[in-house]
Amino acid sequence: MLIAHDFARAVDPVLMATDCGITPDPWQAELLRLNPKRALLLCSRQSGKTTVTALMALHRAIYETGALVVIVSPSNRQSGEMLRQIKKLHGSLKGAPELVGDAVLKVELANGSRIIALPGTEKTIRGIAGVSLVIIDEASRVDDELLAAVRPMLATRADGSLIALTTPAGKRGFFYEAWHSDDQTWHRVRVAASDCPRISKEFLADELRSLGPARYSEEYELAFVDDAASAFPTAVIERAFTTEVEPLWA
Repeated sequence: MLIAHDFARAVDPVLMATDCGITPDPWQAELLRLNPKRALLLCSRQSGKTTVTALMALHRAIYETGALVVIVSPSNRQSGEMLRQIKKLHGSLKGAPELVGDAVLKVELANGSRIIALPGTEKTIRGIAGVSLVIIDEASRVDDELLAAVRPMLATRADGSLIALTTPAGKRGFFYEAWHSDDQTWHRVRVAASDCPRISKEFLADELRSLGPARYSEEYELAFVDDAASAFPTAVIERAFTTEVEPLWA
């Protein structure tokens, strides 16, 4: 492969995506080129959030020598699935650094970069440091303690990045709070099923009939719905608290 073309791929990840045989949707192309330091991806099933995140991970591993990319999710199966997607993209990309180590939950490239997939619990990721990119898959379903364990992984990297992707899972947890916060350091992306050109109206109609309105609104319309087991809606609980009364003790 020509050096000029490789340099062009380094500068423009969308070119790398097309070389992998993928034509990104507009929102995917924008995200690839922006490459935000912190990103929240609230996207429906089959919208392409895993594909674009896998592309971002592969681009980081190829064009940052010795990069460490860590994928965490609620289970080994889910983390491993994204790693398999990354391997597939790598295999279709001519001129990419060769894999010198290939395991079920870990790959290493000839340029010294590594991509590790782990189940998303606080215990499994302690001790990992110097991470260039952390990916939290199914972020609305991981333990709340995970983010506290993830932050030290990025502490020694001023250019370290964090991407959290998910569909909603109730009005709780780190992703829900971050999505609704006023923290402008997060780049937020919202892609409902109706925004995806590959998902037909007929399919969505069938899913609505099969899942029912509540589950459908979560999976495809990205609504944060109260847990059916909750005694009181989240809004009612939040209204029960006030900052106008000074506490008796700190």
